Amino acid sequence: MIYRPLPIDEEIKINSKKIIVSKTDKNGKILYANDYFCEVSGYDTNELIGKPHNILRHPDMPKAIFYLMWKTIQSGGNITAIVKNLAKSGKYYWVTTDFENHRDINGKIDSYIAFRRPASKKAIEAIEELYEALLNVEKKHGMEASLVYLQGYLDERHTNYHKLMEDIVKPKSLMEKLFNLMKRAFLKSNNSHSYSKEYQHAV
Repeated sequence: MIYRPLPIDEEIKINSKKIIVSKTDKNGKILYANDYFCEVSGYDTNELIGKPHNILRHPDMPKAIFYLMWKTIQSGGNITAIVKNLAKSGKYYWVTTDFENHRDINGKIDSYIAFRRPASKKAIEAIEELYEALLNVEKKHGMEASLVYLQGYLDERHTNYHKLMEDIVKPKSLMEKLFNLMKRAFLKSNNSHSYSKEYQHAV
């Protein structure tokens, strides 16, 4: 049973010059969380390591979006998503999330790295109405019905979820370029061995 705090309507502002990073195993259990992840979420490392990543799931988020995210990254693809997360305090924060797959020496995916930056006000406004509609369908008819609704929404606009996210998040700005530089720097300076050591130490 995962404890989730009672949500309160208070937003946590995220520093656009910092990056929120976590690494999970194939089942979504957290192997690593960087310092800024802990600072924003309000959890310390020992509270996060070994826990399912959905400890941060905000009740305003439709399950259909997480289904799409996991389906995509498990198949080896990448996906960008705008997500509302729930902090330990009950406050919320919006992020734009990108993923990188980590593969073992045999080329098989063994874990996922997620990079998060603050979602822009424009992006949040563009997606909130859709998320609310998906959540309402989900509550009444289940996740499969919300996926059907999402597909209808996308078909009506002659697009797909990946293109929708690209249109909402882009065009690339200076901050987007900075984010990509921070991602590359993180991946270059960290490797699976360092994660394993931290995971073993924490558990």
